[in-house]
Amino acid sequence: MQDFDLKHITEAIIFSSPEPVTLDVLRIVIGAKSAGFEPEPDALISVIDELNSDYEAGNHAFRIKQVAGGFSFATKEDFHPWLEHIQHENAFRKITQTALETLAIVAYRQPITKPEIDHIRGVDSGYVVRQLMEKGLIDISGRSESPGRPILYRTSSGFLRHFGLNGIDELPKPREIEEILQDDDMAKHRQLMFELKAEMQAQMDSNSDNA
Repeated sequence: MQDFDLKHITEAIIFSSPEPVTLDVLRIVIGAKSAGFEPEPDALISVIDELNSDYEAGNHAFRIKQVAGGFSFATKEDFHPWLEHIQHENAFRKITQTALETLAIVAYRQPITKPEIDHIRGVDSGYVVRQLMEKGLIDISGRSESPGRPILYRTSSGFLRHFGLNGIDELPKPREIEEILQDDDMAKHRQLMFELKAEMQAQMDSNSDNA
């Protein structure tokens, strides 16, 4: 397969997919339609880098971004202010402060049980946990070995897409807030997430001192 074909086939697959496309999926899809040819991951990374260079040279408003373990088209942050009317229609963005508080606890303490969430928040979190699951922001990851074997929760790939992260290890530390906050529709959500993490840590430290 010629590099020209590989580049544009890769572009077409990522463009047409509603979900981030992993390198493994790219290899399988390309191989299924290309007489068994499966490009190596490094070759696909090079092709994606080349595509982004083309977009940069052409001064396009979008790039291919690695998010939630795969690759997806994303608008450059410079243009986010003009997209607010569209972004506000996205149900994932309609998250209450209570839900964000719970989501922050799950994100920074996962995997975590509902009783542990309740303990940190000081109130029953059943309703908001169900909301977050319905929005696809958290998933069930198994059961705890503690008495009663309560369900464990973790953040989902939808959470990563919502906050523009490729993995949980990209969750920022409080000292990085000023560097990564951008003037876009998600800035307030991100800032609140970080503030809640600091408050949560302070509460846990206080509980430990009082124990």
